[in-house]
Amino acid sequence: MKLILIQEVTGLGAPGDVVEVKDGYGRNFLLPRSLATPWTKGGQKQVDAIRKARGSREIATLEQAQALKAALESSTVRLAAHAGASGRLFGAVTTAHVADAVSAAGGPELDRRKIELGEPIKSVGRHQVSVRLHPEVAASVALEVVAG
Repeated sequence: MKLILIQEVTGLGAPGDVVEVKDGYGRNFLLPRSLATPWTKGGQKQVDAIRKARGSREIATLEQAQALKAALESSTVRLAAHAGASGRLFGAVTTAHVADAVSAAGGPELDRRKIELGEPIKSVGRHQVSVRLHPEVAASVALEVVAG
């Protein structure tokens, strides 16, 4: 099955890429979650529009991504969350919370879809969060969750 990716899918491609996947994966996972649309002959215009929008949002060069990576990895981001007496959070820290905390700490505006949590953050303490800045550059951000 030939599809056009609308959002980035880890291990498959970036928005605007035309990919060939197995029928079940496309029909049962990618299409229902609006991660891709079926490829058609007129879909090339859609691909161009997605790539243009992606180009304006992404970090342009590898050097900029490396500089941003160094800045993110050298600092610790502090995030206040509601927690019980045992240090367990009411709910979990989401990628949107992390993006807001990074920008509040004076860092760059990050797209929440570029942030990867290894496992759900449900307790106070120090955690590591991965941020994909560029297809070749990923930064590891130190996140300190405190009761607030």
